[in-house]
Amino acid sequence: MKIKFTLNQEIIEHEVSPNKTLVKMLREDFDLTGAKEGCGGGECGACTILFNGKPVTSCLLLGVQADGQEITTIEGLSQGNELDELQKTFISTGALQCGYCTPGMILTAKGLLTENPDPSREEIKTALSGNLCRCTGYKRIIEAVEQAAKNYR
Repeated sequence: MKIKFTLNQEIIEHEVSPNKTLVKMLREDFDLTGAKEGCGGGECGACTILFNGKPVTSCLLLGVQADGQEITTIEGLSQGNELDELQKTFISTGALQCGYCTPGMILTAKGLLTENPDPSREEIKTALSGNLCRCTGYKRIIEAVEQAAKNYR
């Protein structure tokens, strides 16, 4: 199927198999490997992207569902060489370890801060609850989102 969508602020026309998942399309067809297929069932959050500005697990969507939509991956979050505030804060607070879950965590937090620029700690925890991390224990991740929220203001 031929689809047309916006990918990281660029309009794309693309031929995609009707049964290819969005995460596989992004990784295999566009070499955007920030979104990872961890569980393949929408449980781990490693494949989270922004779909029309909202965080979604891209393993549960088909590539054809991108038609007419706006997709942002971790690769499209920065502006040139300038990292997004969340990316900077995750680095400066040590909120990342192996990096496997980090793109999904950052994009989930970006969606949260877009909707709610001043979230409580509980709102941050709730927003991130669909993103699993096996390295950090979440404390620094939550602190990074809190710090980024302050820096966005």
